[in-house]
Amino acid sequence: MFFKSIDIPVKRESKISAFKAFKRATELLKEGKSIVIFPEGKIDDEFPPMLHKFKAGPFKMAIENNIAILPVVIHNAYEIMWDDGSRFGSKPGVIEISVLKPIYFNGTENQKYDSIEIEVYEKMSKVWNRES
Repeated sequence: MFFKSIDIPVKRESKISAFKAFKRATELLKEGKSIVIFPEGKIDDEFPPMLHKFKAGPFKMAIENNIAILPVVIHNAYEIMWDDGSRFGSKPGVIEISVLKPIYFNGTENQKYDSIEIEVYEKMSKVWNRES
C-alpha cells in the first residue's frame, strides 16, 4: 500500500521510465513537496552493503529547481532487515541515521550537477566509512 500510493517507480532498464520518474518528481517539487531519492539507483545483495557511485539525475533535478539537498546516511538498517524479510527475516531494533548539513544552490551561479554529485558523495561516504 505504501509504495503503491507514494512511490515513483523506475524500471532501471528503461530510459522512458527514468524520464517519467524524473518528470513526476519535478512536478512534486514544484508543488512544494519533498521527495526522497536514493541516488545510487540500486540495492545490491552484497553484505555488508557499500556506498556505490551516484546517478546524476537527482542532482540535476535539485539544481534545475533550485532545491536544497539534505543528505541522510542510513547506517544499520541492513542489520535489522537485510532483504524484504522473507528470506532472512527481521528483528526489532533501532536504525541509526546521520543527517548532514543541507546543501543549497545559488540560482545565479552556473553550478554543474556532477560537481554537486561528487560533493554529496564525498560527504556521505566520509560519514558512512566512520562505521567501518
